[in-house]
Amino acid sequence: MTNAVETRLSDLGLTLPDAPAPAANYVPFVQSGNLVFVSGQISSGADGLICGKLGGDLDVAQGTEAAKACALALIAQLRVACDGDLSRLKRVVKLTGFVNSTPDFTDQPKVVNGASDLMVAVFGDAGRHARAAVGAPSLPLGVAVEIEGVFEIV
Repeated sequence: MTNAVETRLSDLGLTLPDAPAPAANYVPFVQSGNLVFVSGQISSGADGLICGKLGGDLDVAQGTEAAKACALALIAQLRVACDGDLSRLKRVVKLTGFVNSTPDFTDQPKVVNGASDLMVAVFGDAGRHARAAVGAPSLPLGVAVEIEGVFEIV
């Protein structure tokens, strides 16, 4: 189904991945009323998992790309929750980003900006959201970034 959001993704040169399957005993998303809570999506790209530690073996630019990959996975999950119709999105409500980082790394917000900027680029004003960016000493499978999201749909 082609709609304004799908067209915008294409115009940005972005392709959504298949919605990743859960890796354990949880579901990829839960809908409660008009809110969709998408489970944390880990950084993964065409070449596999994006692993590493910010402030160690990864710089902010690499972390930003990892966060963008998480955002694409979030949108892929949202598309499934919306039965394939991303035009049902009313608003991105909140993103919570976890950044695998060294103890002295303090640029977690700059890293998570990769996801925030992508949401605004794709959804316009409806992509503006509340947010948290948190440093973590490690993340599942050694990934660089994990992001969860809350979305309002119609």
